[in-house]
Amino acid sequence: MSEGLKIKSAEETTYDIVSLGEVMLRLDPGDYRIRTARSFAASEGGGEYNVARGFRRAFRKRGAILTALVRNEVGLLLEDLILQGGLDTQFIHWVDDDGIGQSARNGLNFTERGFGVRGAVGCSDRAHTAISQMKPEDIDLDYLFGELGVRWLHTGGIYTALSEQTSETAKAVMSKAKEYGTIVSYDLNFRSSLWKSHGGKEHAQEVNKDLAQYVDVMIGNEEDFTASLGLEVEGANENLDNLQVESFRKMIEKATETFPNFQAIGTTMRQVRTASINDWGAVAWMKGQGFVQARQRDGLEIFDRVGGGDSFASGLIYGIMETGDIEKAVNYGAAHGALAMTTPGDTTMASVEEIENLAAGGSARVKR
Repeated sequence: MSEGLKIKSAEETTYDIVSLGEVMLRLDPGDYRIRTARSFAASEGGGEYNVARGFRRAFRKRGAILTALVRNEVGLLLEDLILQGGLDTQFIHWVDDDGIGQSARNGLNFTERGFGVRGAVGCSDRAHTAISQMKPEDIDLDYLFGELGVRWLHTGGIYTALSEQTSETAKAVMSKAKEYGTIVSYDLNFRSSLWKSHGGKEHAQEVNKDLAQYVDVMIGNEEDFTASLGLEVEGANENLDNLQVESFRKMIEKATETFPNFQAIGTTMRQVRTASINDWGAVAWMKGQGFVQARQRDGLEIFDRVGGGDSFASGLIYGIMETGDIEKAVNYGAAHGALAMTTPGDTTMASVEEIENLAAGGSARVKR
């Protein structure tokens, strides 16, 4: 265990993990394009939510979601999906429905999976959502972190990009978590489409650098660290298709120099050959243990890439929490991300037994 990473015990807390972020209704056209589909499969998803849900469903840990929804039929559908995912919903902030969604809405996310030379496509409809307006006082933070107790808080750059309010709320929640000794992780998850309406990349860096002071475990990929924190990966070209492990090592060293409060860093490495074939790997660092690399999976077959990074994050967090060994943790994360991309939807369908088997080098032989 990192000498600076003091994780509360399960016995003294109600939750192993709580995530702060938006939960959207994902509408999946299956084998069709969004523009040609006549029916959609509905599920829930969101960058921060997926991590806590994976923690609950794959790793069987206790979790809750901090989010906001409009109390209408779509919001109630999302609540039902969250309940099926196993997370406690008592900290959902409900907003009254005005009948037309003018004051607040629930987010929608249309996602087509892509195949071969056709990349995945996401089309979000999430302006003025309830979560983008949620304030710190809408959650009883002292009750959550003080009376109930939380071992780990997770949030990230998708949530904080939704509005000026979300970054302020995230800062208050992260600060309160730190006050009560909760570990804080943050997935940079840079999305240029979310930032372009309020300040672009420059503002993204301003926000993320400010929030980084509260972070114990920072997570992201090569683009995230560059776009969100201004940390360059040496030797990377504009397509990020020539990445080397040594370049990541240098970037992580720079990150720890810039933000000495970081106790651990996890980074995925993805090289996209086609939408269906990716080279998939990960590296990580922990104070006192140094730099490690996960088992590399070149030519990984992808069914649905959305949520792979979130599943990496939940596996990494689980490994740190349960073993304190960063090499085991990064292999849990890489294996979980790989498995999550073999099934549809944002959220994982993997089990801890499958993750442990793959992390240890297990095969895909049929199990009977």
